[in-house]
Amino acid sequence: MTSPLSSSPASSPSEVRWTSRLWGTLLVLCAAMFLDALDVSMVGVALPSIGSDLGLSTSTLQWIVSGYILGYGGLLLLGGRTADLLGRRQVFLVALAVFALASLLGGLVDSGPLLIASRFIKGLSAAFTAPAGLSIITTTFPEGPLRNRALSIYTTCAATGFSMGLVLSGLLTEASWRLTMLLPAPIALIALLAGLKLLPRSAREQRHNGYDIPGAVLGTASMLLLVFTVVQAPEVGWTSARTLLSFLAVAVLLTVFVLVERRSAGPLVRLGVLRSGSQIRAQLGAMTFFGSYVGFQFLATLYMQTLLGWSALHTALAFLPAGALVALSSTKVGSIVDRFGTPRLIVAGFALMVVGYALFLRVDLDPVYAAVILPSMLLIGAACALVFPSLNIQATNGVEDHEQGMVSGLLNTSVQVGGAIFLAVVTAVVTAGAPADPTPQAVLDSYRPGLTVVTAIAALGLLITLTGLRTRHGRRSVVVARSTETTASTEATEATEATEATEATEATEATVEEARAERVPVRD
Repeated sequence: MTSPLSSSPASSPSEVRWTSRLWGTLLVLCAAMFLDALDVSMVGVALPSIGSDLGLSTSTLQWIVSGYILGYGGLLLLGGRTADLLGRRQVFLVALAVFALASLLGGLVDSGPLLIASRFIKGLSAAFTAPAGLSIITTTFPEGPLRNRALSIYTTCAATGFSMGLVLSGLLTEASWRLTMLLPAPIALIALLAGLKLLPRSAREQRHNGYDIPGAVLGTASMLLLVFTVVQAPEVGWTSARTLLSFLAVAVLLTVFVLVERRSAGPLVRLGVLRSGSQIRAQLGAMTFFGSYVGFQFLATLYMQTLLGWSALHTALAFLPAGALVALSSTKVGSIVDRFGTPRLIVAGFALMVVGYALFLRVDLDPVYAAVILPSMLLIGAACALVFPSLNIQATNGVEDHEQGMVSGLLNTSVQVGGAIFLAVVTAVVTAGAPADPTPQAVLDSYRPGLTVVTAIAALGLLITLTGLRTRHGRRSVVVARSTETTASTEATEATEATEATEATEATEATVEEARAERVPVRD
């Protein structure tokens, strides 16, 4: 197959032109990411109408949201590795077809259990499309400026989809909540048909050492139970026997999972990839980044609709400047990453996010939007524009092609698990401070500890990412532990380069041995 990139022999990577086929490939993958975010944001506004139409209780309505989160967060590790083993294109297209069918089912059902089942199936399919789509990008676009630009556009589609979902749900729910469920179906179908023609064919991994069935069972079970426990904890109680026993079971499953993965010839998650400090910072950064934002959006939505009396559409428009800022910056972030590297951008983004959340603490019962709320939205939008693409770039740089799906699944798992855990924490803090006399001012005062926790979560992310600047001390590289499948010739080349670097810095011979276990540093 010919390369979808066109260039002259003297062209630099930044001057390589993208062909129409390459743009088409990226648009198909962006459509799937857009749908994932769109689906998450649209359903929240429609819940009251769904409950009224189908006669569902509040606890049942919660599972329309939680069912999606459970399927998505619980199967991402399996989805990522499946893409590597069975072929990224195949896995992506099959999962996208399932997503379209589940969307159609969700818009036509007349019972709560069937609607929840359709939401779980959609989450399950997204758990396969998300890591498969990200790994298609990282294996199609060479590492460096080209990939950075592609990832900045790709991740921007998530923020754009989320923002548009808030607005569209407000409009569509006025007609029928079923339209919010049905809208993703035709978009997914169009993306599927385009993907059949445009997506590059990907061969199954031929060098794997068998299928890690025990690891797949343990990894999926532990993630499903963790997400389920966190989602249910605010309702049944964090200190209840059920919650504590569930967390204990999660700890046992994860311990056994790690032991199995260390001994497996073809692990679901190769633990050596986490020897890299930059990889760990990317995963923890993803957890705190998304966790803080989900908590903020939850509280800000309650504040605007419950205390200020704004409509769903009015609330969505209040969030729109943040999404618009992300969308407008999509084509620029890649070049900024090329110039400054991911660690600096992630730190800068987290700093903006902390300031934005802190400023929102000034809200009262009669706010001036332009002076009080808008500055926070703009700062948070700028933070998302810098952090989310940079985290994706940092996590996937330096990773061999046959493990891109695994790392993509790991990153998306961090995002979803972080969102579920930190939202539950914020909810617990607000619930604990609920006033006995729910006057508007008392309710607002009960929200402030939750907003403080949100700010603290973002500050934690900032502290974690700051360690990347200290340890790098000006170096713009990502070192990822290498797979044992690397060829002998590559090892010899890397050992030579590591030795030269050691002589230049007068390091010890131990550094050479460490370099043999790591990939050649590459620019963030």
